[in-house]
Amino acid sequence: MTYVIAQPCVDVKDKACVDECPVDCIYEGNRMLYINPDECVDCGACEAVCPTEAIFYQDDLPDDQAIYLQINAAFFEGIGAPGGATRLGPQPKDHPLVEALPPQG
Repeated sequence: MTYVIAQPCVDVKDKACVDECPVDCIYEGNRMLYINPDECVDCGACEAVCPTEAIFYQDDLPDDQAIYLQINAAFFEGIGAPGGATRLGPQPKDHPLVEALPPQG
């Protein structure tokens, strides 16, 4: 099980969750942040501080946001689990479905 960042993060990227994550598993794409499911330890610290309420425990994802479980996992294809977002740095990409979204208010 893991936590998942959903659509309310798109074009916001507040990063309060990044500061709170004890294992540095929240990675930055162009338009949103992504939780690496192989590195997340399910502590929930990120969910508590997210100002846009974009982070959900995988089993609690609203039906209209369920695709973000796959979006978060797919973001890491080709990246794997590099051992921390700080080490890897921001990535110049997003999942194709996120890239295709219109600008979020």
